[in-house]
Amino acid sequence: MNSSRGLVPWFGRLMLVGTVVAVAACSSTGSTSTPYNTDAANAPGTALPSCPCSSPSAATVTLGSPGPALATVAPGQSGIVLAWGDDSAGQTDVPAGLSGVVSVAAGDEFSLALKSDGTVVGWGSDNAGETEIPAGLSGVKQISAGSSFGLALKSDGTVVGWGDNTSNETTIPASAAKLVQVSAGGTHALGLKADGTVVAWGGDDNGETDVPKGLANVVQVSAGYDFSLALLKNGTVVGWGDNAPTDGAPSMVAIPAGLIGVVGISAGYYHSLAVRADGAVIAWGMNDSLQLSVPSGLKATAVVAGGNFSVAIKSGGTVAVWGSNDSGQTTVPGDPSNVVAIDAGGSHVLAVVASK
Repeated sequence: MNSSRGLVPWFGRLMLVGTVVAVAACSSTGSTSTPYNTDAANAPGTALPSCPCSSPSAATVTLGSPGPALATVAPGQSGIVLAWGDDSAGQTDVPAGLSGVVSVAAGDEFSLALKSDGTVVGWGSDNAGETEIPAGLSGVKQISAGSSFGLALKSDGTVVGWGDNTSNETTIPASAAKLVQVSAGGTHALGLKADGTVVAWGGDDNGETDVPKGLANVVQVSAGYDFSLALLKNGTVVGWGDNAPTDGAPSMVAIPAGLIGVVGISAGYYHSLAVRADGAVIAWGMNDSLQLSVPSGLKATAVVAGGNFSVAIKSGGTVAVWGSNDSGQTTVPGDPSNVVAIDAGGSHVLAVVASK
């Protein structure tokens, strides 16, 4: 899909704002969170404030771990899908009787679910074949949804793609072998190899597939609209791609100085999220709809960046959503609990509620 900001691409249309603020939650109850100003003038060089009640824990992420939006239910368990937000293309119309789901993936206007038997189900927009799951696809262990395409990582480390291929995003390169994780972005994709290195393919209008030379010891990857993030084994984050948007938006890849102890990352359209080992959520990039205004005191176990909104799974399995609510995407229906996996698309949310 064209990366012009004059269009309504993967994660929706965004507008400019002046000051961007992210809030870091503390690990002790009753503590006051500290805002981190990431406006365009000071973002690259401003140190992240330390949590006044504790220091961030060391990262404990392992290679290819599910991460922020890819978590699955415990072995032997499965769940049902809860969906809310924009339904203009049927992306929140969960197929009747769908059960046994272990993870979900939300694209621009379509949805995917991975079942415990290794098969994939899709619904919503099919303008580019994004819900046309390849016949016979099985043995899948992870899924990811881009703007208008889907990716499935099989148990043998190979990748299958379908949907829009305008930028070769579903043309899997030979180098994408023995993968342990995949992530689909606007028109590009990232793959994490078993040796901790990263392979990228698809659209490269803003350098989003130009993996930094020598990048290694990666444990998670996340593809945004036209930028990419990687979480390293030491709990730090590396970003590349659209670092200087022509519209003057704050950078999504200028990682906040001092960000350590990270165990999960998520790249959205114009903003990025990280969750630390102490449960604190750090956000940077664009804040046109307050998608960086992390709720005070939030302790999260997983985060995901949608179009101009953000989602987190809280300890205990409940959900927090903040940012734009123009399609009801931040209005969580019924305050569900026992949520074990979540993903966000342009203006909709998918959650797996595990069977108790």
